[in-house]
Amino acid sequence: MRYLPLTPEDRASMLATIGAKSADDFYTDVPKAARLKAKIAGLPDHQGELAVERHMTKLAAKNRSASSGPFFVGAGAYKHHVPATVDMIIQRSEFLTTYTPYQPEIAQGTLQTLFEFQTQVAALTAMDVANASMYDGSTACAEAAVMAARVTKRKKVILSGGLHPHYAAATRLLCEAQGLTVVQLPVAIDGEGELAKSVDGETACVIGQSPNVFGTVTDLTSVAKSAHDKGALLVSVFTEAVSLGLVTPPGEMGADIAAGEGQSIGNGLNFGGPYVGLFACKEKLVRQMPGRLCGETVDADGKRGFVLTLSTREQHIRRDKATSNICTNSGLCALAFTSHMTLLGGKGLKQLAELNHEAACELADTLGALKGVEVLTPRFFNEFAIRTPVDAEAVLAMLDEAGVVGGVRASRLFPKDHLGDVILVAATECTTTEDIAAYAAALKEII
Repeated sequence: MRYLPLTPEDRASMLATIGAKSADDFYTDVPKAARLKAKIAGLPDHQGELAVERHMTKLAAKNRSASSGPFFVGAGAYKHHVPATVDMIIQRSEFLTTYTPYQPEIAQGTLQTLFEFQTQVAALTAMDVANASMYDGSTACAEAAVMAARVTKRKKVILSGGLHPHYAAATRLLCEAQGLTVVQLPVAIDGEGELAKSVDGETACVIGQSPNVFGTVTDLTSVAKSAHDKGALLVSVFTEAVSLGLVTPPGEMGADIAAGEGQSIGNGLNFGGPYVGLFACKEKLVRQMPGRLCGETVDADGKRGFVLTLSTREQHIRRDKATSNICTNSGLCALAFTSHMTLLGGKGLKQLAELNHEAACELADTLGALKGVEVLTPRFFNEFAIRTPVDAEAVLAMLDEAGVVGGVRASRLFPKDHLGDVILVAATECTTTEDIAAYAAALKEII
C-alpha cells in the first residue's frame, strides 16, 4: 500500500474540522513529563519514497535466501519445494481475503477447505479427529498439555529430553500460568523411552517427540502403554510433517493427542513464519480439544453443507469457559497445506518422504566419512546430529564464508548442556548431491 502524503492545507483543513489547533492537541491526556521534548537520538528524519525504498532494499539484501546455495538448516523448520499451484490457489481473492466463517451460509468454501484440512491431518497422524487449526507446532504442544490436564484432572506434565526446546518453553509458559507442574527430563539424543519410567499416578501426560529435536526416530508404543497403565495420556509431537509419510504415525503408537508443525507441507520457510499447527486426538477427547472443529451436514433441502461443529474459543459463546484462547485458525497456511497434500496424495507423500530420507542418508554417509566427524543420531528421517572436533559455532561461521549454511549448533538450542561441538543438520528433497559434496569439501578444509 502506497503512502499518500498530505499537504499543509490538507492538515489545516482537517484540524479545523475537528476543532484542534495542532496535532499536539491529540496528546493532552499524556502527562507533559512523559512527552518527548526533542527528537529521538539516532532516528532519521522523514525521507522521500525513493530514498526509503533504497534503504529498505539494502536491508533486505542482507538476508540470505535458503535457495541461494547449499542449505542444511532444520531444527523445526524445513526447506521443501512448494508447487506453484499452491501459491496460485491461496492467492485467489475468495481465499486470500476471507477470515472467520461465523456465518456458515455464506462461508461454505472456507468451511469446506477447513473440513478437508482436518480430514488430511487426521489421516496423516492416524488419529480420530483433528481441529482447524493452531498457531504453530509449539503452541499446539502447549495446548495439548493443558488439555491433558483438563481430561485427567491432574497437574503434572513430563517432557522428554528430546523435545524441541522452543516447544518445551511454550508448554512450560502456558502450563505454569495455569498452576501445572512441568518436569523436564535431561537432554538426550536418544532418550524418548525414558518417559515410560517417569510417569506416575500424578502425571497428566507425558510428551515425547519423534523424530525428536536431534532427529532420532523412536517407537513410543511402550511409552503409551506405561502412561495408560498409570491413567496418564501420551502426547506425541513432531516438527517435520513430511516424516509421517514414512515413520509410524502417533495414532498407531497409541498416542492420545498428536501435536506438531505443518510448515513442511505447502508453506515455505518465509524467514520464520507464518506457520500452521496441527492438532489431533482420540474421538472421546474431542470436547476438550482447543480451537475449532468444522463438520459436514445437510441443509433443509438435503444438500451437503459445512458448519462449525465445535467452537470452544474464548471469542465464541463459551468465552471464559473456553478450552483455549486461540484467536485464529491460520486459515491461509492451512489451505496451503491442504492444497499441497491434495497434489501429493498418499503415494506422493510417501515418495516425498523417501526422497528426504535418501538425501539424509547420503549426507550422513558423506559427513561421517570425514576424519573427526561423528554422526550421533542412531535412527533418523531427514535430520541428525553430528559432533565435530572444532567448536560448532566456529565451524558454522567458516562454512558460511564458504557459501554453505551448515545447520544449527545445538548449543544455541541448549546453551547449558555442554553441546558446543554438536551441529544439527537436515537434508530434504531440495538437497542435491552437489550440495552435499560442497558441504563435505568445506568441512574437510575446516577440521
